[in-house]
Amino acid sequence: MSQGQQVSDRPEDHLAPGGFVDSDAPAVREFAERSAGTEDDPVRRGAALFAAVRDGIWYDPFVISTDPEDYRASTVATTPRNWCVPKAVLLTAAARALDIPARLGFADVRNHLNTARLRAMMNGNDLFVYHGYTELWLDGRWVKATPAFNRELCARFGVDPIEFDGRHDALMHPYSGDGSEYMEYVTDHGPFADLPFDAIMATFRSTYGEAMFGGRSHAGSDEFTAPTSA
Repeated sequence: MSQGQQVSDRPEDHLAPGGFVDSDAPAVREFAERSAGTEDDPVRRGAALFAAVRDGIWYDPFVISTDPEDYRASTVATTPRNWCVPKAVLLTAAARALDIPARLGFADVRNHLNTARLRAMMNGNDLFVYHGYTELWLDGRWVKATPAFNRELCARFGVDPIEFDGRHDALMHPYSGDGSEYMEYVTDHGPFADLPFDAIMATFRSTYGEAMFGGRSHAGSDEFTAPTSA
């Protein structure tokens, strides 16, 4: 089910920096240029950026912050661990830094692959509100990609990582490696030119409570815990 947004579909309207998608920041430009390397084809550049965000930053849902600064792409580019929303912000900004039109997208997803520690943080809820992804304008159309789960984390859960070739949507697999249900998209909130930070924070508080932002539910370790080197 899609809610839709009043956001331009014109690619030229999604090239400028934003408050969170600060694609003109030196840290973002350096990340984008390093990730794309010598590749000059926009489709392959988009795929390279996706892989760099997906695997270069370990997915950790326990680092959720209430500080807006932590959601700016220029900050995210320097973090070793982060979660789906900041990673989508970085992919969007890195694409714009390389003159690839890009915008943010969000969906509420039901995750059937979970841990006791994460369920505690989410107050027993299995609905992940405002799961973040990126829409990139490549080869004449918008394609969606979520760079959330890094390859090593996927291996821990027995799930193939999401692959993005720059031509086809790359969202979450509906099934896990053994064929059981993995993730279900429930509500698509549509595209955004920049991060709706206040709306996300308000929805998190109303859905999960303050436990989402710290406390005993964040203690301990599980499959989401990064190696000490990450």
